[in-house]
Amino acid sequence: MDEQIVVRQMAKTIEHHFVRTLIDEFQFAPRIAQAVLAEAQASLFPVGQELASGQIRVILTRRKAGHGQPLTKTASVEVKWTVDARLEDQEVLRKHGRVALRQVRIQRLLDEAIAQGAAATQEDLATALNVGLRTIKRDCQALSAQGISLPTRGNLHGIGRGQTHKALIIRRWLAGETYDQLMVNTHHSLSSIRRYIQIFIRVVELHQEGFGVSQIVRLVERSEALVQEYLTVYEQNDSPECRERLAEQLARMQKASASVKGKKGAL
Repeated sequence: MDEQIVVRQMAKTIEHHFVRTLIDEFQFAPRIAQAVLAEAQASLFPVGQELASGQIRVILTRRKAGHGQPLTKTASVEVKWTVDARLEDQEVLRKHGRVALRQVRIQRLLDEAIAQGAAATQEDLATALNVGLRTIKRDCQALSAQGISLPTRGNLHGIGRGQTHKALIIRRWLAGETYDQLMVNTHHSLSSIRRYIQIFIRVVELHQEGFGVSQIVRLVERSEALVQEYLTVYEQNDSPECRERLAEQLARMQKASASVKGKKGAL
């Protein structure tokens, strides 16, 4: 396979740049350059651990690691962080501006860290979002003032995890806020709000059917911490209005599920 064929087949990506560097600067034959790329990808990014668009890999302190130790001796874990959620982030930026987008990203990154067994510092967030530490501190203060728990490594030390933005959104929804109102009041995108609510409804449905927490975790493919938090929200908001709202949404979900099954059976 000659160089021209390799160039045509490779898109203008990081991989393409890597291959071009091997060919132009190190005088590798195109076939050898491709082989080196393939070996590097297999070693550094095993199958099943690929990064989606907008994601990065970071090394963070393990969530339960003790404090007061040198960083070199503190247990760490590799985490995938979604720095840019593409369409969701574009929606937030368009409707609410750059500050709101950065604050949404802070919440997402902290949630992803916790879900993967890690705890991020404010310095970690500043580095990932390419802003100064003072900016992150201001954002965290603003979010905390709204009652949002931010599970940074410092906040997790010696205390339990507080209420996340997802739980707050669910509470507001149960209290009667519409999707439009939630977007305005929380600065989250419509698609993310819908996702939080759909997962919450599914968790409640499974709970009502008698499934345990560990079973629900597997079925909804979410962390145990989030499932427990959603169940706590459900138990703490057991008013007639909330029950009516949930019952309506559960009936709608079950009707949609039955319709899909009916279409499959007809094929």
